[in-house]
Amino acid sequence: MSQTPDKPRVLVGVTGGIGAYKSCELVRLLQRRGFSVKVVMTEAATRFVSALTFRTLTGEPVATSLWADEAESRVHHVSLAEEADVMTIVPCTANVIAKLAHGRADDMLTTTALATEAPLVIAPAMNTHMWRKDVTQRNVAALRARGVVFVEPGTGELACGDVGEGRLADVALIADAIEAEARRSRDLAGVRVLVTAGGTEEPIDPVRFIGNRSSGKTGFAIAEEAARRGARVSLVTGPTHLGDPYGCEVVRVRTALEMRAAVLARFDAADVLIMTAAVADFRPAAFAAEKIKKHEAPDAVPLERNPDILAELGERQSGVLLIGFAAETTDVVGNAREKLRAKRLDMVVANDVSDPALGFGTEANRVHIITPDAEEALPVLDKRVIARELLDRVASRLTPQKER
Repeated sequence: MSQTPDKPRVLVGVTGGIGAYKSCELVRLLQRRGFSVKVVMTEAATRFVSALTFRTLTGEPVATSLWADEAESRVHHVSLAEEADVMTIVPCTANVIAKLAHGRADDMLTTTALATEAPLVIAPAMNTHMWRKDVTQRNVAALRARGVVFVEPGTGELACGDVGEGRLADVALIADAIEAEARRSRDLAGVRVLVTAGGTEEPIDPVRFIGNRSSGKTGFAIAEEAARRGARVSLVTGPTHLGDPYGCEVVRVRTALEMRAAVLARFDAADVLIMTAAVADFRPAAFAAEKIKKHEAPDAVPLERNPDILAELGERQSGVLLIGFAAETTDVVGNAREKLRAKRLDMVVANDVSDPALGFGTEANRVHIITPDAEEALPVLDKRVIARELLDRVASRLTPQKER
């Protein structure tokens, strides 16, 4: 994105509104704060500020069309999306907010926004009545739930003559939000994170197994978020339909014993272990090499206990930050706190899986983050946002160690 790769990289999106001229000021302010900046514009934005203005300010090409004849060998919106440490849209119109909320990608800016894994900071600007409309607020809420950061519009006289909410926020406030996201995008640089995910399958015969409903979505979200923030991530996962997270070593296992072996092989090199996997507590005492016929099936399947991977590692007192997950149906906090104590963990993330709308297989969850001396209840959040919230706390725990 820039010839100075050591600088944090911000991609500034500009949409068609009178506040577009303030994006020029934002670009200069970000540059003064040490950022490398590129700009992508909608066609409507070029009616307010020319692409040449931004090219002059940044010294970089300005992306305005999916059909431009770019010299780059890579697809331009993909390269922009992958290079950015933070993407921001300033100003962002109601139309573009609606497109992003519904996954529409019909121009250079929205296509790039959909393709990027970088955090997205949006500064809306529009007429007061447009901002207050229920449909706009629903779109904003949907994007917030996915982790988009909004810099709320200010209140005052608008270009149309109305007075109320809708003015583009102060440029310095927008720059502060971008800077905060840029720090987050690098706060786990060099940290070695080991994540487990999914359930395990304990075979009875070649056809049947004992398992659980874990989808692996939370663990995969954590692994991907950690990698995005600069960590070196190993993900050990049980069976799941999810694709490999970008930038992670992925080890796919089936049984609890296989997961234990994969975790132990990587544990000594880790700084953090985040154990989201729903590891089966028991396995069949014997495996039938051939399918058991129904008329030959026993009335009961003898079981034996699987090793408790997290408790085993907690006994080592290794200095690795140990984080467990607790899926409970009753006394969620009490049971989670007992798990924290019994397994000598640094943190437990607990949730109530008795609610069918949350937890297993869903996109959202409501969790409690519990440490030996604190407890925090989070609202219902997308699992990707939960991953971000958890890793914010991990990063803050690791910062004193990194500074030493």
